Parts: sequence; structure tokens; C-alpha cells
Amino acid sequence: MEISSYISVLVQIIVALAIPTVIIVASHIFGQRAKTNKIKDSAYECGIVPEGKAHPRYGAKFYLVAMLFVIFDIEVVFMLPIAASYPKVANGLPILLPILFFIAILCVGVIYEIKKDALNWNIPKSN
Repeated sequence: MEISSYISVLVQIIVALAIPTVIIVASHIFGQRAKTNKIKDSAYECGIVPEGKAHPRYGAKFYLVAMLFVIFDIEVVFMLPIAASYPKVANGLPILLPILFFIAILCVGVIYEIKKDALNWNIPKSN
């Protein structure tokens, strides 16, 4: 292969490295600097004094549900190439059976999570 066929890949790598670099440099140049005055550093909400913490803590169950969502969301990425190539196959059964098996494994995982009560992140309120 000629080197000219790799120019588009090289341009994409340069752009992929340049964009974050420009964003970080612009943030450093134009970004807000820390002040030492507590009144000026506090959040301003229509003249009302802020109540509570600015960043509340979340329970571990919340993060567990978030991780499970990301895991099952990524599984769709594995199915997209197969779905794109499905119309090109004359007999769709060789592609359909592995996909159904894959979906069955995902369903077993979701049933296991429901049985273990992993998706329930309701926190009991203390009095």
C-alpha cells in the first residue's frame, strides 16, 4: 500500500490530539482563577443563602445501578455491526441464532440482578 492511503488516518489522529489540547490550553488561559474571599467564592442563587452541601454524596447502590446501565448499554454496541451486516446475508439464520443466544445471556443477567435486588436503590429514610 502507498503512504497516501494513510493520510486520512494521520489527519484524524492529529485532529483527535489537537482538539483536547486546544480545549485544555483555552481553559487554562481563560478559566476562572481561585479567589481568597469566601463571600465571592460562594454560590449565588437569586440572593438566597445556599443551604446544605454543594455536592451531595450518593449511596453505593446508585453507582451500582449506573455501572450496570453502562455495561448493558455497551452490549448494544456489539450488536450494531451484526445488525448492519444482517441484510447482506442470504440466509439470516446463522446470524440470528448467535444474536438470540447473546440476548438470552443478557436476559439471564438482568434476571439475576433483579433477584439479587441490585436495581433497587431506594434508601430508607431515617427519622
